[in-house]
Amino acid sequence: MEKKNIDWGNIGFGYMQSDYRYVSCYKDGKWDDGQLTTDPNITLNECAGVFQYAQTVFEGLKAYTTEDGKIVCFRPDLNASRLADSAKRLEMPVFPEDRFVEAVKQVVKANEAMVPPYGSGATLYIRPYMMGTNPVIGVKPADEYMFRIFVTPVGPYFKGGAKPITIKVSDFDRAAPHGTGHIKAGLNYAMSLHAIVTAHDEGYAENMYLDPATRSKVEETGGANFIFITKDGKLVTPKSDSILPSITRRSLMVVAEKYLGMEVEHREVALSELSDFAECGLCGTAAVISPVGKIVDHGKEICFPSGMDEMGPTIKKLYDTLTGIQMGTIEAPEGWICEIA
Repeated sequence: MEKKNIDWGNIGFGYMQSDYRYVSCYKDGKWDDGQLTTDPNITLNECAGVFQYAQTVFEGLKAYTTEDGKIVCFRPDLNASRLADSAKRLEMPVFPEDRFVEAVKQVVKANEAMVPPYGSGATLYIRPYMMGTNPVIGVKPADEYMFRIFVTPVGPYFKGGAKPITIKVSDFDRAAPHGTGHIKAGLNYAMSLHAIVTAHDEGYAENMYLDPATRSKVEETGGANFIFITKDGKLVTPKSDSILPSITRRSLMVVAEKYLGMEVEHREVALSELSDFAECGLCGTAAVISPVGKIVDHGKEICFPSGMDEMGPTIKKLYDTLTGIQMGTIEAPEGWICEIA
């Protein structure tokens, strides 16, 4: 299929309307068969549950063009499982996990012309989401729901691509609104918007959120998990019940151990030990792996030996291996790559 006339190498991380999106509705206790539609607009009653009580959940994943020209997704079954966990937590009906994966395949294939070509540095971002749609005025779950998926081609999540960013230790708590740890919902992400806008206004790329109980342990940022590299080459990832279970982070732990022979530690990380690490990065579907050069803790600067000019050597190996698996230049573990076209 002929690609759209898009300057793939210079697009940012934003919304670009595609030709098709997927929609399925839940009513009278069951999901309908679902279909692709060209209409990007949604019409809802003013009293819809999503507006009144923010009963909504979402996911994020990407489609890639591999070196041999195939279009693939990375571990969509884990997104399906995580969306199911989120739905259960918000008393929403679970969209069947096998249907989730098939819906992703349908909408990506229908928008094949918008999947960026191999080597462009861009990918097709996929946003599945679900919301309560019928009028709800008493505090209770909705009775009707809509599950949708749209796609948009995107470039790097952080400006500057692989150049290390500077983040700040936030004065706000991420875990309090994030609450359950195993939920990714619009309601909860909205609670972090004030903090991220404040950080941007102060010249930082992101926030580092600490545990709300003691404010002494590292948790996550507004849209990514942390990874750290020790001076003796270990991969360390923070452990907490209120951290989003990142698919990228979990995959990197396997990559580090199985592909690079690194020792991996998933444990609590104290704010006081940050200066002991050699490298720091943010990982997630959108960020992939973005290097962090400096963390500012209320005026105190914590600089990583990798500096502010380029990605640290170990994080670069992790990045190259993970993206190599995603792009088809490195053999993937069984079940990690879902071929679409």
